[in-house]
Order: sequence, then C-alpha cells, then structure tokens
Amino acid sequence: MKFHESKTTKKKQAKRVGRGIAAGQGKTAGRGTKGQGARTGSSAKPGFAGGSNPLMQKLPKLPGFRSHRTPAENVYTGQLEQFANKTVDATVLAEAGLISNAYVRVKLISKGELTKKVTVKLPSGSAGAIAAVQSAGGTFEKTDHLSRPKTSAKHQEK
Repeated sequence: MKFHESKTTKKKQAKRVGRGIAAGQGKTAGRGTKGQGARTGSSAKPGFAGGSNPLMQKLPKLPGFRSHRTPAENVYTGQLEQFANKTVDATVLAEAGLISNAYVRVKLISKGELTKKVTVKLPSGSAGAIAAVQSAGGTFEKTDHLSRPKTSAKHQEK
C-alpha cells in the first residue's frame, strides 16, 4: 500500500480565534465590538429580545392576528325538538343541515325550550344544555370528536 492510497480521514483542526490580527480571526474574534454577546459565558436563551417582549409573545397581540384553531359549530337545545325519542350525534346533525359536516367540532348550547326526550352523543356541551336534556328525560353522552377517514394513496390516483 502506498501513502496516497491510504483510506485515512483528515481531522480538521479547530480554528484558533483571538490570536492577533494576522491569524484571520483576531482582535474581536468574530464577536463584534463590546456588549453582552462579546463577553465570555454569554448565552441568552433562544428568542430573548433584550428585555422587550419576544417575537413569539408579541405576535398574537399584533393587529390582524387570527387564531388558526377552527371554532366549534354550535347546536342549540331548541333545535333538538325535531329529534324526539331519537339518538342525536354529529352525523345526524349534519344530515339535518344543522352543522356543515359530521367532522367539525360540535358543542351543544342551552338556547330554546327542549320538552321531548332525546339521547345526545356529542363531544361537548354546556352545563346548562346538559341539564336541559336531562330534565326533559333524555341523556347526554360525551363522545370523541369524529375524525375524517384516512384515504390511501391508491384511491387518490383515480
């Protein structure tokens, strides 16, 4: 084996900063001039903005900020009158046109009279609405949010 055929990897030496102007990284050693960042041991946490409000805390307070969380669609107790002696869930409400589709977040709100017995199976409801359903002789059962069915890549190609 010859020297130029050897499979060794060359180790890169660490750059020696702050060793004079001729060294390439001398004098301030890439730290700028004075200040907190030029001192040894200085490491402000990520996002620190020198005492003023950091960007990630400032963004929701800026004008025009909109939350990306989709709001829940409300169903009122008065609207449940039409489902007398039936089980009401997100799919039934979507078929009746009370919510846009069965996969949105739904909350039952107390508004209007409920006199008929109804079994309600929804992810959430206000305390007053649950009491109204139970006082009419019905039941409220808390269920998980209905998620959209996953479509495989084979079905998407068609």
